[in-house]
Amino acid sequence: MVDTINEGNSLTAGASAYRRGLLLVLMAGVCWSTMGLGIRLMEAANVWQILFYRSCALVPFLFLIIGVRSRGRPMHVIRRAGVAGAAGGLSLVLAFAGGIFAIQATTVANAMFLFASAPFFAALFGHLLLGERVRNATWVSMAAASLGMAIMVAEGVSLGHAAGNAAAILSALGFAAFTIALRWRKLEDMLPAVLFSGVFAVAIAGAVCWISGYPLAIPTRDIYIALAMGVLQLGAGLFLYTIGSKSVPAVELALMSMTEVVLGPLWVWIFLGETADALTLFGGAILLAAIAGNALSGLQRKPTPVM
Repeated sequence: MVDTINEGNSLTAGASAYRRGLLLVLMAGVCWSTMGLGIRLMEAANVWQILFYRSCALVPFLFLIIGVRSRGRPMHVIRRAGVAGAAGGLSLVLAFAGGIFAIQATTVANAMFLFASAPFFAALFGHLLLGERVRNATWVSMAAASLGMAIMVAEGVSLGHAAGNAAAILSALGFAAFTIALRWRKLEDMLPAVLFSGVFAVAIAGAVCWISGYPLAIPTRDIYIALAMGVLQLGAGLFLYTIGSKSVPAVELALMSMTEVVLGPLWVWIFLGETADALTLFGGAILLAAIAGNALSGLQRKPTPVM
């Protein structure tokens, strides 16, 4: 009888943790989805100026979060990230810079859909570099995703958005490289690596601005938006995702990642009236269907293989 009660309490606690994790991950997707709107609302800042100020806010925010979670030992946690954390941080600088430029150079919908290809690049890199097994269903999904990406890229070239599309793909490659760096050393906590990325981004973006003559004295509105993005859009999203993802299966995380991709174009349509071309939406729908199909196919297997 006691064992039955304990088992029931354990199941109830597990269900509660799952629901809480689900909500936190969805909230993280909402935070991340505001990137396009934030960049659209800026007046004059370029890629490096935005990256500089956003990272200036991200670094102290994450350092504070890591300090609280480590009970006052942030440097111990940061040092444990080691070379893998530093490599992941550098990869994220590419992802962040490419993402900002892509949104400035093409539609938010086009950029967001192409960002969503990152898990497939990660699966391919994991197979080639780490010897990770890729399921047959994932290969099929990658082929479908490639078709969707080809449609969007062709549409972008015809509309003069080739540079924006290329930057979006580079951003996806950067996120994939970040994922591989974490898998390489089996780092479970992504926050130290993201902190590294913020430090590197401040240094690199600052150096680019100094060498290229881009002033850091940009409109106050742009500074405030970039700082808010560092804390609310990127930092808070990462914090919520880190906590929530611990109690949500990986296949469901892949499905919920589409929240960011869907909401990003929605915000700029609601507030700014920005729309997407038919072929962009068609190619994006194929890509999202590939992500959903790959995740749902993973539910049929236990334990879940690498995506």
